[in-house]
Amino acid sequence: MNTFRTLHRSLLVLFAVVVIAIVTLVHFSVSKIVAEQSRAQQQSLSPAISLIVEQLLKPLHTSEALGHSTELVHLMDGETLDEDAIFASLTRLEEKFGLSFFIASETSRKLYNSDGSTLDLIEGEVSWYFKYRDYPEDAVADIGKWEDTHFYIDIKIYDFDGKFLGFFGIGKSLRSFLSVFDSYKKQYGYDFLFVDGNGDIMLSSDPKLIATYSDFTNLSELPWYASLPLSVRNDQALNNKLVTIDQKDYLIAEVKLNQFGWTVFLLSPLEDRQTEISQAFIFSVVTLLVVIFSLFLLIYNLLYYFRRDMQPDMVVRHANRLPDRAAVELIYQSLLKEEKSISVVLVSLDDFSHISDAFGRNTADDILDKVAGYLADNLREQDVLGRWSSEEFIVLLPQTGPHEAFDTAQGLRHGIATLPPPVGQNSLQLTASFGISFTASARIMNEVTAHAEDALYQAKRDGSNLVRMQLID
Repeated sequence: MNTFRTLHRSLLVLFAVVVIAIVTLVHFSVSKIVAEQSRAQQQSLSPAISLIVEQLLKPLHTSEALGHSTELVHLMDGETLDEDAIFASLTRLEEKFGLSFFIASETSRKLYNSDGSTLDLIEGEVSWYFKYRDYPEDAVADIGKWEDTHFYIDIKIYDFDGKFLGFFGIGKSLRSFLSVFDSYKKQYGYDFLFVDGNGDIMLSSDPKLIATYSDFTNLSELPWYASLPLSVRNDQALNNKLVTIDQKDYLIAEVKLNQFGWTVFLLSPLEDRQTEISQAFIFSVVTLLVVIFSLFLLIYNLLYYFRRDMQPDMVVRHANRLPDRAAVELIYQSLLKEEKSISVVLVSLDDFSHISDAFGRNTADDILDKVAGYLADNLREQDVLGRWSSEEFIVLLPQTGPHEAFDTAQGLRHGIATLPPPVGQNSLQLTASFGISFTASARIMNEVTAHAEDALYQAKRDGSNLVRMQLID
């Protein structure tokens, strides 16, 4: 490549940058809006997921894990139960986990709570036990204990023969949920609705919607929900729906909570999200204009690129015109200072001395030119090809990691092995061995090439026509 080609390319860039800038501005702005919408959606969902995991799934997994313990089966199995042992175990669990625990025994038909209280499980008076006993699910979420409303997770317990022994579970006061919900609402600005399959609101950040004495609020009782189309209400498909509550717009996001058969609805104030997206849009436009202006300034600095194009570090097709060791070292120092990291590849023609002796010096020089031309044609513009010795070449690959350099060397090795032989020398098979090293710090070239040479000699020892790599410790 010469100065004329560089100038020609630069003028094309100058012409195209205006058109590209306009197209990019529109594309980038639209992409930024979409990305900001997704980010805002993700930002609203992430804390909600954390809350669900911490407040609901963690107690569920805790109860399920404890429910599989043999100690619990032994406590609940048998014709008579050791109530002292049951209370001792429940008290210990409450102290350890900071939650309320209970055991509902099928044998004694009694409920034992970790606070030391008991309740007779009488059919017709305690409905939840007999209702959930016949459910096919082994884990049930429910709201109860209405004098101090609790959220419960009930786990069915079976003996080793599969006989139903009763329920073991965890309870959390709804007052703790309201406290957590209130802090989330103050921090993130949105409301929660935990709704079961019947549309009953099981948990909510709005205290007025919390169930009291088994009286649940249904979604259908909410004015904003009643204003939605019938098809949306029938399917409870509220995700990304826009609703108006107390003259404010809210965007709804939903999260399925399949463990309980619930759906969590997040109501995010749209005004806050619009402000965030508008600010991000303005910022993206200003940033893009600054980038475009910087590109124009770079175009005016063409002399720097001309100087680089006139340096002898570009592709040269003939071996006798490649930069020698001294020139390569100067280029190496410049590239390392500029690009920060370089892979160094040494290329050695296999059995070159034998080829020179058997076919003559002219044939050997033709082979060197052929290989040099092939390497030059298959390197990138920024790569440097130089002469290392009579039968060896050196390649500098700036901003290229060792593994990428290894893949590049493998491709070059295969290409050399498939080059056609010189005219009249059909029996001659060309192959080359490669040694690779890498640096991402200010090391002298001799230190890096020493490791590359060791790798090259290893490739020779292993049978030639191979690529080997030795990295600096």
